[in-house]
Amino acid sequence: MRKFDTTLYFITDSTGLEEAEFLRRVDEALKGGATLLQLREKDKTTREYMSLAEKVHDIARKYDVPLIIDDRVDVALAVKSEGVHLGQSDMPVNIAREILGEKFIIGATTKTVPQALEAYEQGADYLGVGAIYPTTTKVKTVLTPVETLDAICKSVPIPVNAIGGLNETNTHVLEGVGIAGFCVVSAIMKSQDPRAKAEILLEIAKKLVRKS
Repeated sequence: MRKFDTTLYFITDSTGLEEAEFLRRVDEALKGGATLLQLREKDKTTREYMSLAEKVHDIARKYDVPLIIDDRVDVALAVKSEGVHLGQSDMPVNIAREILGEKFIIGATTKTVPQALEAYEQGADYLGVGAIYPTTTKVKTVLTPVETLDAICKSVPIPVNAIGGLNETNTHVLEGVGIAGFCVVSAIMKSQDPRAKAEILLEIAKKLVRKS
């Protein structure tokens, strides 16, 4: 498996953006220090998703940041990304592992300890847990108590990241929880200066990980 760092896990949202501006923001976020990148597209056709993924992958390679494709094992394979992220309604982790092999990074969304244990046992490399706060993305969210996040961190030996509505003003709730980092979407995507915002969030994430 390729090495990866989930300290500041940046997840994209292209809603309302022209492609050139979307790609600029992705580039700036990686320049600012985002350590892992997930391309998330819920509404694009397979060909549209692939086309955008190839452009995003070119940017990610410049900064040696692994590209994770959300949901779609086929797209991840087609564009030779470094990984895929799977939700509870997506392909099971163990099947994805059989298809993708051991070198692919496979992440999974979990909201309970049993889900976390199942994903780990099936071969997930990291977990995303949330939503900690309500989000403004199109993804349906169910809030996850910080106590559940902490219990999941203690139940598995792989990196666990908090996700959901996190920004520089509200991550204090994660102090003392054994996270490997946190995921951000809107905090970076909606910023007029994604690079500066990523730099700020990375420093916050590093402090949280050290304290956990």
